[in-house]
Amino acid sequence: MSQSLDLVQVRSLVKHYPITRGVVFSRQVGAVRAVDGVNFSIARGETLGLVGESGCGKTTTGKIMIRLEQPTSGSVLFEGTDVFKAKGQQLKQIRRDIKIIFQDPHSALNPRMSVNDIIAEPFTVHTALKPRDIRQRVRELLEVVGLNPSYANRYPNEFSGGQRQRIGIARAIAVNPKLIICDEPVSALDVSIQAQIINLLKKLQKEFNLTYLFIAHDLSVVKHMSDRIAVMYLGRIVEMNDAKDLYRNPNHPYTQALLAAIPIPDPTVSRKRLQLEGTVPSPINPPTGCAFHPRCPQALPECSRIVPQLVEVGPNHYSACLLNQEQSTTLTASV
Repeated sequence: MSQSLDLVQVRSLVKHYPITRGVVFSRQVGAVRAVDGVNFSIARGETLGLVGESGCGKTTTGKIMIRLEQPTSGSVLFEGTDVFKAKGQQLKQIRRDIKIIFQDPHSALNPRMSVNDIIAEPFTVHTALKPRDIRQRVRELLEVVGLNPSYANRYPNEFSGGQRQRIGIARAIAVNPKLIICDEPVSALDVSIQAQIINLLKKLQKEFNLTYLFIAHDLSVVKHMSDRIAVMYLGRIVEMNDAKDLYRNPNHPYTQALLAAIPIPDPTVSRKRLQLEGTVPSPINPPTGCAFHPRCPQALPECSRIVPQLVEVGPNHYSACLLNQEQSTTLTASV
């Protein structure tokens, strides 16, 4: 992918949480390897889906990108600017251009603030609009996300989960951001409401030319939402491809297992399940070599010794599996 089209580039991103022992003279005795060398980029107007089991590091990656967490190492370039080195007005502009929609719509909204105040806050921080104009913009945004403008004077406890998430979306798009990190925005909602929120996000993307990092564990939702998909396992990306191609031709054994686990809504159709042995290893003490090898039905002897790199196995299709290493080229920083 051409870097000139990239809105954001994540390079060698690492986040380790130290584990200390001792009260007075504490010392580090280990670390939780939440994110362990992640690389990807997102083009303008694109939706990149980031999927994986709980605890794989996908939410931590999103939080680091918006500086809710500080990385151990690595960089995030937003329009060529290093997010972690930005200060003052430059940092303020980045925070205007990158917004986040949180997973839990109940805890994401301040219960002591009215809907008007919640959505108005970005205008107060980032613009010089007069209070009267801000109130008008809040009502317009409520209409955009499918809520009655008269709800502006109500409080979060008066709304359902789906309505609260719409309020969170209105707050996220208030000052016309360029990138929105969607951190499992529908996982806490009923299935019927999930479809409405997904359709709303797609509609807003077209209207406002938004770019999404869509974090989720539901592969069916990600397929409907994403242009490309990156699959994460224990802090690393193990496969990345166009959404349709990934579902048609998964390369990595972990991706194959995830797709095989998707329920088929037809009781007359049977499908062979790819059974994985054991459980997800601890990020405190990950396996040597390929982190997936203790559970992989196709593991080779060398998988316990060699850490596989993302290599190109097809056009714009990358996979981190030793089965691919001999016939593929190593992923470059232009991915």
